[in-house]
Amino acid sequence: MKDRAMAGRLSLVLLGFVVGIAVMSLAPGMPQTVHRLVGWALELSAAQSHRKLTDADQQTRDRDSDAPDEKQSVVTLTDEQITEAHIDVASVEGGILARRIIVPGTIIPVADRIARVSVKLSGTVAELRKRIGDPVVRDEVVAILESREVADAKSEYLAARLTNELLQDLAERDKSLWEKRFAPEQQYLRSRNLAAQAGMKLNIARQKLFALGLDDNEIGNLPSQPEALLRRQEVRSPMAGRVVERKVDLGTAVGRDNLETELFVVVDLDHVWVELAVSPTDLPAVKEGQPVSIAARAVVEKADGKVVFISPLVEKDSRSARVVAEVFNGDGIWRPGSFVTATIATGEQPVSLAVPTSAIQTIGNEKVVFVRTAGGFEKRAVATGRGDDRSTEVVTGLKSGETIAVTNTFLLKAELLKTSAED
Repeated sequence: MKDRAMAGRLSLVLLGFVVGIAVMSLAPGMPQTVHRLVGWALELSAAQSHRKLTDADQQTRDRDSDAPDEKQSVVTLTDEQITEAHIDVASVEGGILARRIIVPGTIIPVADRIARVSVKLSGTVAELRKRIGDPVVRDEVVAILESREVADAKSEYLAARLTNELLQDLAERDKSLWEKRFAPEQQYLRSRNLAAQAGMKLNIARQKLFALGLDDNEIGNLPSQPEALLRRQEVRSPMAGRVVERKVDLGTAVGRDNLETELFVVVDLDHVWVELAVSPTDLPAVKEGQPVSIAARAVVEKADGKVVFISPLVEKDSRSARVVAEVFNGDGIWRPGSFVTATIATGEQPVSLAVPTSAIQTIGNEKVVFVRTAGGFEKRAVATGRGDDRSTEVVTGLKSGETIAVTNTFLLKAELLKTSAED
């Protein structure tokens, strides 16, 4: 406004001067030189007025254009709006870029976390206490069998136990009499021999019960057990996990002679294996113990693990090597048989500044990030360098310690473009 006023005043002064000369030129006898001077003055006045007005308008337009540029680089948001939009922020700092190999994989159970609950004797299924999907703990009773074989073995043990107790007492009595010279030595030796044989038979009967699946507690409780329960045998789970398969029904005959021996299959899925197919060109970079990250389309979460096995052989058909990684699966998200994508970190390189790749947006021909301010976020152009699938190096445009948006930055980009279009 000041430039326009000054231009107006100069124009008025020059216009007055020209008008004065023009009036004088109307007088008779005015020389031709004065007429030329009047024409030159008019042209000069018009040119100066136009130039002054043009410069003033240009300055005004420049000031008006600067304000929108500054306004268009800021996204104004309150703390509540930022929280509702799920926009997370993080401090800019140094990071590590990793060289990664991406390969397909399949979830499988850990080989030593699969248990097949089987029977070691012939019998009939009297009770089934677990169904498919039920959790079990170690040594929990999952089924009851009725078996003549186990009844015979228990009866044999009880008879051997009673015989051994009697013969041991007889041997102790004969020993005492022989020491007091009330009985001949031959009688004592015969009693001791019979007691030793009885002890050996008891131990054989005990070992037979162990082979049929009884433990020390069950064997110790046999003398007080009712006779009707001697034919019943408890089947216990050898490990904790979940029942994933049941192979028999009530009344099914199980045991030897081509009969079913497995009752249940129990799997512990707290840890699972990821079977990977790695090409021979990438295989030299893969080592046991390297970190592995797995992801799947239907699963939001990612799981981290490590390489536990690298096969020394290359499969003939696929021309790839079998690599196995183990990951924690406490929530049961990763189910055996699922197809996943695994990322193996084979190398690392530190950088001075790194930001999550999700923090960077492209607007026009430049890469930008959104720096947190008191009123929201400010667009900041950056120059990027190397990167991996998670982080990108920032060469210029940011300083260590600055806070930027790292998630849902596309919302900030959309809001910024919307504001620019409205202006």
